[in-house]
Amino acid sequence: MFDVIWLTLAVIVGLLHLGIAAQMAQKYRPNDWGVGPRDTPMPSQGAAARMERAYHNFMETFPLFAAALLAVVVQNKSGGLSHVGAILYVIARIVYIPLYAFGVKYFRTLSWVIATVGIVLVVIAAL
Repeated sequence: MFDVIWLTLAVIVGLLHLGIAAQMAQKYRPNDWGVGPRDTPMPSQGAAARMERAYHNFMETFPLFAAALLAVVVQNKSGGLSHVGAILYVIARIVYIPLYAFGVKYFRTLSWVIATVGIVLVVIAAL
């Protein structure tokens, strides 16, 4: 149950990523752009562009995290490693958002590394 709660929290973090990216990008797009076919690209700039990249980065790592954590739950292997890995992943991904938004070097990368270590711990727990 503990791991499922952290998986759900990770989904909330993903929605947070998406919401922030969409809200910040709106500044660079006409009001009706989002309801149309979006044939003309409207690239963002600055922090809005960074939030779009942060969201895409989350979407690259989340399926790996989710699959590993579900493997742990299905096999009934929840425990120390999976718990620590899930916590590391979710907390590091939360911290990643403002670090990327403000363009903080090194610590953003450290946050990504910690989240990745979290995934690895969950994978180890699943094996």
